[in-house]
Amino acid sequence: MAWAVLQPLFTMLIFTVFFGRLAKMPSDGIPYSVFALTALTPWTFFSNGLTTSSNSLVTNANLITKVYFPRLAIPIAAVFSGALDFLLSFVLLMVYVLYRGYWPTWRILWLPGFALLAVVTSLGVGLWLSALNVEYRDVRYTVPFLTQIWLFATPIAYPSSLMHEPWRTVYGLNPMVGVVEGFRWAIVGSGHPPDAMFFVSCLAAALLLATGAFYFRRMEKGFADIV
Repeated sequence: MAWAVLQPLFTMLIFTVFFGRLAKMPSDGIPYSVFALTALTPWTFFSNGLTTSSNSLVTNANLITKVYFPRLAIPIAAVFSGALDFLLSFVLLMVYVLYRGYWPTWRILWLPGFALLAVVTSLGVGLWLSALNVEYRDVRYTVPFLTQIWLFATPIAYPSSLMHEPWRTVYGLNPMVGVVEGFRWAIVGSGHPPDAMFFVSCLAAALLLATGAFYFRRMEKGFADIV
């Protein structure tokens, strides 16, 4: 429980010092610590889900080779195993934003949709990587690098408002852009309400999930022999 709270909290402190204080990164008119924590809460859930699900099949190799069950259950369970950690970090987030004077409005009703987008994105990528990791074991070494690159390709340390149209909408091809910007808008009113960029993120996440599920199911029959 402590780790679920400390991970986003310490990361927020590091981002606030280096990006907020030293680099003077804009934060759309809200305190940089609030700006960072509202993004890091869903990001932590996504990155942990991606990492866990990508290794889930190899980790459960003994189970796969001994008994038959829908293999799809393994990466799904891996993603949702982070739900409790997300709830704890979300409580921390709400306590902090209330302390800073930001009170919930009707926009918070959008939060389940943004959280669902994070789940779909994490599961979509996790299905691809878990299936690939069975056949190509070196994939597990690329996951930390991929997560790190994805972190800086997502508007966590900086706002998406730095980009102008049409590039801002194109930026939504990264599904986590819609999640992060959605959380900020729903909780503290920063940024834009769901617009073209958000719907592009939804489309990209749905495509990741559909293609990931298709590839996973195609490779599923050989998991027990390869793993």
